[in-house]
Amino acid sequence: MLNSPLMIILGEYWWTPGGLEPSMNSYLNPNLHQDVGVYTQELAVTVPEPVHVRKGIFSELHSKVSEAGIPVTATHFDLQREMLWMGNYTGHVKSFLGPTMAHYSSFQVHATDAIRHIQSLDTGVLFLSECNLRCYTRGGLVMFDYRMEEGADMHSLLMTDNMLLMGGLQNYVVEIDMNTLQETQKFRVEAPGVTIMRQTNRFFVFGHPSGKVTLRDLRTFRTQKFDAFPGGLSDFDVHGNLLAVSGFSSRGLNERFLMVYDLRMMRAATPLWVHVDPFFVRFLPTYTSRLAIISQTGECQFCEPTGLANMADIFHVNTNGHFLTSFEVSSSKQALAFGDSGGCVRLWSDTRDVMFNVYSREPCVVDAQPQLAWNHNLQPCSPIPTAQATPSSRWAPGMDPEIPQTIETVGFNSYVENPSACPCNQVPANKEESPGYYNHIPESPTESDEEPLLHTVPEKYRKVTIKYSKRGREDFDFKHYNRTLFAGLEPQIPNAYCNCMIQVLYFLEPVRCLVQNHLCHKEFCLACELGFLFHMLDLSQGDPCQASNFLRALRNVPEAKEMGLILSNCEETTGTVELGRLIQRWNHFILYQLFQETQEQEDPRAYRTTRSSSLGSSGDSVIRELFCSEVENRSPCLCGIETVYSSLMLLFNMHYPNSQGEIKEHDFAEILKKSICLQQRSHTWCGNCDKYQPTVQTRNIRRLPDVLVINCEVNSSKEAEFWKVQAEYAFNKSMQKTDQDQRHVWIPATLKMSLSKSQRLEISSWPEGEELSAAEQAEGASLYDLVATVPHILDAGAGGNLVAHIKVGETYHQRKEGVSRQQWYLFNDFLIEPIEQTEAAQFDVSWKVPAILCYAKRNYHTKYDLRSEFQHNQSEVKSDLYRTQKQSKTDATFIPLTVSEMPQAGDLVGLDAEFVKLSEEEAVLHSDGTKSTITPSQMSVARITCVRGQGPNEGVPFIDDYISTQEQVVDYLTKYSGIEPGDLDATVSSKHVTTLKSTYLKLRFLIDAGVRFVGHGLQNDFRVINLVVPKDQVIDTVHLFRLPYKRMISLKFLAWYFLGLNIQGETHDSTEDSCTALKLYRKYLELYQEGGNHYVMKVLYEVYDKGFQLNWKWTECTLLPSTGAAVLPSVMGL
Repeated sequence: MLNSPLMIILGEYWWTPGGLEPSMNSYLNPNLHQDVGVYTQELAVTVPEPVHVRKGIFSELHSKVSEAGIPVTATHFDLQREMLWMGNYTGHVKSFLGPTMAHYSSFQVHATDAIRHIQSLDTGVLFLSECNLRCYTRGGLVMFDYRMEEGADMHSLLMTDNMLLMGGLQNYVVEIDMNTLQETQKFRVEAPGVTIMRQTNRFFVFGHPSGKVTLRDLRTFRTQKFDAFPGGLSDFDVHGNLLAVSGFSSRGLNERFLMVYDLRMMRAATPLWVHVDPFFVRFLPTYTSRLAIISQTGECQFCEPTGLANMADIFHVNTNGHFLTSFEVSSSKQALAFGDSGGCVRLWSDTRDVMFNVYSREPCVVDAQPQLAWNHNLQPCSPIPTAQATPSSRWAPGMDPEIPQTIETVGFNSYVENPSACPCNQVPANKEESPGYYNHIPESPTESDEEPLLHTVPEKYRKVTIKYSKRGREDFDFKHYNRTLFAGLEPQIPNAYCNCMIQVLYFLEPVRCLVQNHLCHKEFCLACELGFLFHMLDLSQGDPCQASNFLRALRNVPEAKEMGLILSNCEETTGTVELGRLIQRWNHFILYQLFQETQEQEDPRAYRTTRSSSLGSSGDSVIRELFCSEVENRSPCLCGIETVYSSLMLLFNMHYPNSQGEIKEHDFAEILKKSICLQQRSHTWCGNCDKYQPTVQTRNIRRLPDVLVINCEVNSSKEAEFWKVQAEYAFNKSMQKTDQDQRHVWIPATLKMSLSKSQRLEISSWPEGEELSAAEQAEGASLYDLVATVPHILDAGAGGNLVAHIKVGETYHQRKEGVSRQQWYLFNDFLIEPIEQTEAAQFDVSWKVPAILCYAKRNYHTKYDLRSEFQHNQSEVKSDLYRTQKQSKTDATFIPLTVSEMPQAGDLVGLDAEFVKLSEEEAVLHSDGTKSTITPSQMSVARITCVRGQGPNEGVPFIDDYISTQEQVVDYLTKYSGIEPGDLDATVSSKHVTTLKSTYLKLRFLIDAGVRFVGHGLQNDFRVINLVVPKDQVIDTVHLFRLPYKRMISLKFLAWYFLGLNIQGETHDSTEDSCTALKLYRKYLELYQEGGNHYVMKVLYEVYDKGFQLNWKWTECTLLPSTGAAVLPSVMGL
């Protein structure tokens, strides 16, 4: 209802004192006081009796004036009780009971803001104002008050299960978990925002003030937009596969037609021309899909969305000259409610025995308290409750008279010594024992009454952080946290919460081989980036790696942003995100993304089976064979027709029994079977009936995957309590055993799964270590072993984190340790520790909540080709290295390689990289002047230069790539990098700008060719580039010219001392630095050949002595005589 000229009239009307019609003003028309019951400012408009209601035709039953002259801004039929709610422009709400509209409650929600939306819940009612969401009981008691961020302008609500969506005039829609009252994510929408929201079984439908309607698919997360009206929307409604929209022309006038869209074909149908100015639109689906079309002046027309409007179907709402400002339809479709600008609410129905809901509860009726006769001298005071708060008559204690005597004044400021005598940055030692200590602890899914810190989280499960010193992370001992040869992942980069699932995917060997053999031309391909990351994990010998390039690609995938998988710095640091729910959404997203990306281009050798000799010819996908289950969905209609369709599912969500009383014991296999073969009630389209019919949808599985992925969906106290009770049952059962096995857990280590001849799924627990008989194998039964679990650790002190328990197979141990064995490990970012299988399956929901489970078919990997050869297109990479220079002759900064300069093993290549800063570091300055780094600054590679290390063109660059970036750069570090604003923008830059993926492939080609890289501080360069290079292929001059336990010497000082060169003047240049490093390496070889290692150490002592004398600084007058030619050869002279 935006951009409407009538809204301007309403605005004037609201603020004009004389705007109330005389016929409705009780002060000007005394007849309104006759035969009218008044209740606290309420005026009941008398309706002549009897009310003649023709069955099937809507007419007015009753009307009430809430507050005369104050417009009604929202109406709502209660979904739980036979009540009608209204809210007005001044923030006041009232409720009325049943068709008689008897007064039930009246209270003030907001002091100044209008009520914009009302939504009833089971336990209360939500009221939305401009920047507040408040929940009240139906009697008017406050339940909670949720404040929006500053500048919010909310307009609409949408309730979905336990989640609430809020939209308004900002470029996002907020999702709130009603169990925890915490914001879970934000959906980005186009400006200027969303003012109307609806939902179907398949879509979220958002209405924008600009006149557009957006559909967001709940399964594929894709969006579809319709440009309905150029002048804005007034209203829309959706039913089944039809979407009806009303709006305004570009001149701001009501269009006398509705835009109707078919959601099956995703296109517009024939517009519906009507005889009124449509302002409100609602479907009234009973026997037909009728539309109720309402104008602001009170005309009401009913018609079919696909038929022609009839003048005979027009009715009029008597508004007494006011404009309609709100319209609502009851859930039973039997009642209509109209609110107008005069403060009147009218109830219409097509039957006298109207019911707002099909099933409603009785409202709570409060007995009136007896009035106390205060004038009676003998009236006892015992019925009056005592007040718990401090009486207002008790004044606060005054200031200590000694404090004013110690005031000291400096200029205009006065100060006094701290009375608590507590120095800065110090707190009492017994702070933890104070009553309010636990108030900062975030609410956990268990919602236990016990204090959360009574459940101690084991140290290895707590969130790990890197302690940074003056030298950064070099002094940090990662070996203390990881005694294995497997590589962990660093946590202190944005969106590193998914490290646990990256490790799970890595240790599923077919997935590892698939993504390592995958390569495409897409810049931000998650499958390619996972392959690069898995290659780093293969090469690392226990040192942690960074997933920065993969997370960079993730941030640039639009679907990831729409699903709320990209967290802001504030969300990560404050720990307000529900990580358990977040990682389950990420799990669904990554499997779907890998399924899509690997289907586009896949190595035909990646999978072999007896059904097809080639994956490429059959069109099958490794991801499909691994994770996809073929399911059959059946929806029987009341008419006897059954709709059947097939689909693929990458994972399954757990569904738990809805028990009201005591939770009974359940077998895990039983719960899993019911979750896979799900039965649920819904409304499904029936082609025979030509309408939506209630049905019970049944899902039956037709093919089992090789890897069964399960989202546990423990998102509230109800599910957490279910897991807790089942764990107690399992423990009690284990205590009754006579053998020594006391480690029974609820989750079985092995499951037996099979499809019977009647295509029924059978699941049962299976003893660990036992095999199937030949007869069972012939019947198609399979054993599924638990291979990974991902729990959410609830640690109040650290904000919580995600870890993974993974069963590492024999091939991984063989590659890393040279032994053949299987072992369970705990992966907590860079902390890796062996554990027992029982620990991986035990979940104490007070601090360890299950999020994801993975079961793999026993020996499933035998049918996959597990060779992981990096099959990059060498011809394309070579052509990129040998390509004709596209730059002009005068602007050339590098010369491509020639065919005779093919890189060979052992060739020298000088390398240097420059970086820009994407975020500032977070640090704490202590009272003693020292600084502790909490989160280091995030760097991104901006320029990579490789120069020839031998031959006639030694020192001439053959790679000089500037890396384009779509992310916000906070500091170009021009003094140290030489990068200017605009150099990384391909549209305006004069440099050779390319993608990071393209340059990464060139470096991988050189590494695989066996070249040796020479540079200064290469360890940091390769870390930011996200490359792991074998140590025998790295020659770092910062270590060649360094004494043990001494400081590192800068490249600038070494160039001055050994080469007589003054480099890095105003800015740094990667070509200059890489050439200088090459010359220093040549100088090192000369020193070593002259006197061996003893002579080199002697020279280094002299270097350190000289450095300490000059304080590692010098001027041009102290330059040593130059012993060589210029560092930079002439590119133009070649």
